[in-house]
Amino acid sequence: MVAFRTVNGGSLFHSTTAPPLLTFCCRFCQFSSLLFRRNSELGLRFPVFCCGNQFLEYGGGLSLSAHSLVDCFMEELTCWRSRRRIRANVKLTSSGELLDDKLVNRELEKGFLLEFKKDTRRLLLGVTQRPDGKKNWMVYDQNGVTSSIKPQQITYIVPGVENFDQTEISRFLQKAHDNLDPTLLEIAWVELLEKNVSVTAEELAEMIYGSSEPLESYCSRSIYGPRPAGQVEELLHKKLAKEAAEKELHDFVQLLVSVKAKLTLSKPAKSSWMVDEKIRYKIESLEAYAIDACNNVEQTKNAEMILKAMGLTKTPSSALNLLINIGYFPVHVNLDMLKLNIHANHSDEIIAAAESILYESPDSDEMNREDLTHLKVYTIDVDEADELDDALSATKLQDGRMKIWIHVADPTRYVEPRSIVDREALRRGTSVFLATGTYPMFPEKLAMEGMSLKQGELCKAVSVSVILHSDGSIAEYSIQNSIIKPTYMLTYGSATELLRLNLEEEAELKILSEAAALRLKWRCQEGAIDTPTLETRIKVVNPEDPEPSINLYIENHADPAMRLVSEMMILCGEVVAAFGSRNNIPLPYRGQPQSNIDVSAFSHLPEGLVRSSAIVRTLRAAEIDFNKPIRHGVLGLPGYVQFTSPIRRYLDLLAHYQVKAFLRGESTPFSAGQLEGMASMVNMQVRSVRKISASSLRYWIIEFLRRQPREKKYRALILRFIKDRIAVLFLVEVGLQASAWVSAGSQVGDEVEVQVEEAHPHDDVISLKEVVRAETD
Repeated sequence: MVAFRTVNGGSLFHSTTAPPLLTFCCRFCQFSSLLFRRNSELGLRFPVFCCGNQFLEYGGGLSLSAHSLVDCFMEELTCWRSRRRIRANVKLTSSGELLDDKLVNRELEKGFLLEFKKDTRRLLLGVTQRPDGKKNWMVYDQNGVTSSIKPQQITYIVPGVENFDQTEISRFLQKAHDNLDPTLLEIAWVELLEKNVSVTAEELAEMIYGSSEPLESYCSRSIYGPRPAGQVEELLHKKLAKEAAEKELHDFVQLLVSVKAKLTLSKPAKSSWMVDEKIRYKIESLEAYAIDACNNVEQTKNAEMILKAMGLTKTPSSALNLLINIGYFPVHVNLDMLKLNIHANHSDEIIAAAESILYESPDSDEMNREDLTHLKVYTIDVDEADELDDALSATKLQDGRMKIWIHVADPTRYVEPRSIVDREALRRGTSVFLATGTYPMFPEKLAMEGMSLKQGELCKAVSVSVILHSDGSIAEYSIQNSIIKPTYMLTYGSATELLRLNLEEEAELKILSEAAALRLKWRCQEGAIDTPTLETRIKVVNPEDPEPSINLYIENHADPAMRLVSEMMILCGEVVAAFGSRNNIPLPYRGQPQSNIDVSAFSHLPEGLVRSSAIVRTLRAAEIDFNKPIRHGVLGLPGYVQFTSPIRRYLDLLAHYQVKAFLRGESTPFSAGQLEGMASMVNMQVRSVRKISASSLRYWIIEFLRRQPREKKYRALILRFIKDRIAVLFLVEVGLQASAWVSAGSQVGDEVEVQVEEAHPHDDVISLKEVVRAETD
């Protein structure tokens, strides 16, 4: 095998079959030719290497003896070493580094020209000025900066230089740059490496340039870096890898640019970015950077390289906008869902398990279910509710007392504790309700078709019945498995309208409303703190579209139908807590220490939202006990267990497991300690979901405001002051809290008019300006 490599117009000959001596001769002839030409250009003398009767000159003949030409050179070099005056005592290691011990021990003087490390990445040339302390020296460098350096920073002292003029540094560097010829060095390096020969920087200069003057010595020092073949291969590999990475980055950037320029409908689907492994890694790096969730430094570095190559700032916002512009993210992507790793869909395994139990699992309580299909049953919820897990019935007894039934969906009819579907529900902790959609705790088909209380169909339930005293306190109660047939599925609005009409045929609904009013009065007498609020609901149609339709509703919790449902759910929670306490059932008993609040202290505030907001800010966090009930001061109850939403809340499902086991005469599946451990996991997830829900709602309210005419005015209540005239406002029409400067004389509870100056949902920015009415005579 024969190979040729062109160098400066010549060629290097190498043959795997040729004798080593022939190979060397070809290399050395080439080296000689280049050396002669280079030295002639520089005006340097050209050495003639001799060995016995054999000699080699440019243009002369070549004859071979038993010694190789490099031996000849080394013999001549030995003689030259013995003759010349040693100008510097600095040598290099085989890796091209200076021998630190000899360099450090060398005594510095003013006017020395030396090379030093400015930092980990820069080497500078400088001239010594004066000592700085015992060991350090002040040095004037090539950039015109004077600084103090330590001996350890010095990498090379140019030999044969004294009283160097610091103004000549730049010129010296330019001459050195003009002298560099890596080709000559490469040829010399190959031969020296084969002979395993070490030389000083001056000797290498003599070998390459035919001179060891300061400039030539520095030149050989600057490019000198003989390394073992393995190390060279590694460096070449790194160089090629770097070039490949740069090309890969360039191609990826070009891809991004081309995709950005396409129309929205023409942009590739998100899945198409996942096909190629290298592209996927870059996209995932950008995604992690956008949500501030990079797993390692390399991922951060990769994302920032892409942003820099795109001419963008290295910020999460830039990464987010880039991913939106290429169609990888929708315009209204929910970043919190990504940050908190909330899974929207169930796995195929969970879906298959859910469908199996939906169609195949027997009802273990079938023989013990009370038939309550004769009752008129109302389900009352928001109009787009998917998971209907509670319903209500009522009647008046002959003695005039009211009997209430709270029917709760029975998901334990299908799901057993510790089953695969149960473990997934535990991991999720709760259903997620967002403006853009619902992500159920259970697979959708199981939750909607099997568990929900659907109008006109026979449904399995757990029914809590309560007879009330005339003052609203509980006289009797029971809990039983049941079968019901929901009669009406009402929205809050339609239920309120039926109550207003006071129809004789809907007497049961009126009884429920009367019972709710009685219960509220009783609870307030027991110390409950009533804080009705306004709540915003948003439904976004086609959220993947750049400009989806936004439907916004404001719900008043003081609304008669909402009051009715709320009071019945609270009543159910009180009954379950009493039932658990009486039968020593471990349950998640929820309580809230009664704050030492004198509600009358807030009587100066307008009744309603302003007063409620002020009171809520003073309340203490809820607590949970798993052995016995604890007082819930805010609700005014001796005990309380959330029980009415087992399809959407896992702690409610746990309460069902425990109560249902007791009704069957079995041991409860979980101890108090086990309940506490699971509740800890669930509450962490619930907090994350609440954060997502709140941020999503705020995002879409701000987006809604962004689309409105700039001149539109909004009513705003002053809830409190933050500082001076900066107040927290509540925008009544949209249910949003925001801050703004209000004019002097405004008080808490006052209503002002504001306009939206800026609205940027992705940045959570909403800027309001008060509309000051002109004074009239």
